[in-house]
Amino acid sequence: QVQLVESGGGTVQSGGSLKLSCIISGYTYSFWRVGWFRQAPGLEREGVASLVSEGSTIYADSVKGRFTITHDSGKNTAYLQMNSLTPEEPAMYYCAFRQCSNSLTLTPALAENRYAYWGQGTQVTVSS
Repeated sequence: QVQLVESGGGTVQSGGSLKLSCIISGYTYSFWRVGWFRQAPGLEREGVASLVSEGSTIYADSVKGRFTITHDSGKNTAYLQMNSLTPEEPAMYYCAFRQCSNSLTLTPALAENRYAYWGQGTQVTVSS
């Protein structure tokens, strides 16, 4: 059973930085896709960053140049480094994951239906 546990959320001033972590356990395949999503009150959940085991990444236009997604295989942990946070970005941030039996169709993705497992979320608040 794949499980995801996020941490690292909190309150930061506008322009500040936070680093979110997502511990991923229980997966067995060598090929995988991990993503970070966020959902603000009253809005739909949106994908912000994605990384696959082969190393490719994609980012939402709104976070390019400010957010970085990485993975530490030794710790089975994915990270989202968020810099220059704005007052428009407070949300619940979720980690998502999907493992694959091969890499033929493995590409990073910001669509929710490309993921099979989700964490419980970690809250990010940005004060102005």
